[in-house]
Amino acid sequence: MKKIYIALLLGGASLIASAQATFDVLKMSETELSGTSRYMSMAGAFGALGGDASAVIQNPGGIGVYRSSEINATMNLNFLSTKSGEYQNLTDTKFFFNNVSYVGSMKINSDFFKYFNWGFSFNRINSFKRRYQGGYNTGYSLTNKIADNLNNGNWIDQDLSVNNYDGNIYYESNAPWLGILAYQSYLINGNYDGSLRGLSTDATTGTANFYVDELGHTDEYNITLGGNFKNVFYWGLNFGITDLYFDSYQYYGEDLDNAEIYNYNYDDGSTTMGYAGYDFQAYQQTRGTGYNFKMGVIVKPINQLRIGAAFHTPTYYDMKDLYKVQCGFDLLANGDSEMYQGNTETGEEGYYDEYRYTIKTPWRFIGSLAVVPNSKGMLSLDYEYVGANTIRCGDAGGYNYGDTEEKIKNQLQPSHILRVGAEVRPSSNFSIRAGYSYQSSPVKDEVKGVANNDVDVVSSNYMYQYDKSNQYITCGLGYRYKKFYADAAYVHQTRTSQYHAFPGEQGEEVKDNNNKVALTIGFRF
Repeated sequence: MKKIYIALLLGGASLIASAQATFDVLKMSETELSGTSRYMSMAGAFGALGGDASAVIQNPGGIGVYRSSEINATMNLNFLSTKSGEYQNLTDTKFFFNNVSYVGSMKINSDFFKYFNWGFSFNRINSFKRRYQGGYNTGYSLTNKIADNLNNGNWIDQDLSVNNYDGNIYYESNAPWLGILAYQSYLINGNYDGSLRGLSTDATTGTANFYVDELGHTDEYNITLGGNFKNVFYWGLNFGITDLYFDSYQYYGEDLDNAEIYNYNYDDGSTTMGYAGYDFQAYQQTRGTGYNFKMGVIVKPINQLRIGAAFHTPTYYDMKDLYKVQCGFDLLANGDSEMYQGNTETGEEGYYDEYRYTIKTPWRFIGSLAVVPNSKGMLSLDYEYVGANTIRCGDAGGYNYGDTEEKIKNQLQPSHILRVGAEVRPSSNFSIRAGYSYQSSPVKDEVKGVANNDVDVVSSNYMYQYDKSNQYITCGLGYRYKKFYADAAYVHQTRTSQYHAFPGEQGEEVKDNNNKVALTIGFRF
């Protein structure tokens, strides 16, 4: 017999696939335009220029351009705005320091080896802060998707009873958490042939609603070494340590008419038509630490031309996830006057048991070109190749998840980033800057369709989202006086993403229009 008001205190084996889904590891691998104000005001097109604390992280060869020491700090004020469909914008404001750096420079008394430089820096390379909500008409229920996955895994209703729980069987399930919660909440039911079915039929109509609230960031701490050969060849090596912090709350609910619901008045496995309202609430905490290496060069064949190239290894992450999922339900049979209600969840208090795994983010290659005709200005162009389909993941012991990695290869593609930046100097003290950056989607076109049912999702939450495009329009001002300088930047980000509550469902387009104001204060000595 089914029970309501239960708490499922299950073993950690059920989280075996919890965070190794394609779009989850993609999210943890992303970066954004961030750094010093000068760097951001030129949209990050600094790969062939160097001489900037953030440019050094992009192309370590840029540290060789320095001929004096420097210390600086950057403050950001972010105005976030996200809209989904016809729903109103959800806004937020956030202030933080996104860059603190020091560069030391030592002149070498040599005709060939001119300078040896080193640097230490803190950089916030990504922010996960985002809130959005939406809704739409639907006749296809998430519960049917859960039932289909359980049927494909040869699960039967007896397997989903708490009394029959055996932790070992969760190694083989696509979605044990949602399967158990849905069954215990009367949202999926057994057929007489032993298969499982969800709430919706051809006659079912209703609405779906969602709300997503994410926060967190990825910080990177860098050590860079480099030098200058004959003021023509500049080189650099960089070692980075990353710290990732991500929290999310995700809500998904349906209100369905003419749903096929469990006949709880008889509790004999039969069904009846009626109203079904339910929601899933998923809580996630992700923490990770990693390391990476970068190397780069800048060549100046003539004073007016700079050519840069850089290579970034993947960041090798050790990750830890904590999950909790809750389900609430309201069921009303046609002709009945009393609502049947209840709640199920994956833990009585706090978050559920932790799960550890590893991620290897994409390789990155950057090619750059800059023209510096004179001291009055410059124009710079960067191209960055991000091999999103090279993302890899595995368990804490280093064993790769072959099935997930195969889906990553099939569903993701390389992403391309183009950056253009310019600086004009009306005087020796003042600079005016502007830039533009565009990043293509790392998701293959055939995966973006509504009918795609082969998306890899986590066991406790089917929701996934991905970026279709991401672009930045930037501008800024700079002031120099002796050893002191101050730079200001304005960054406008336009990002278009796609949200899906579960594979095969229509989803909703999500648009971000974010604005950032930054100020960098620095000294050279």
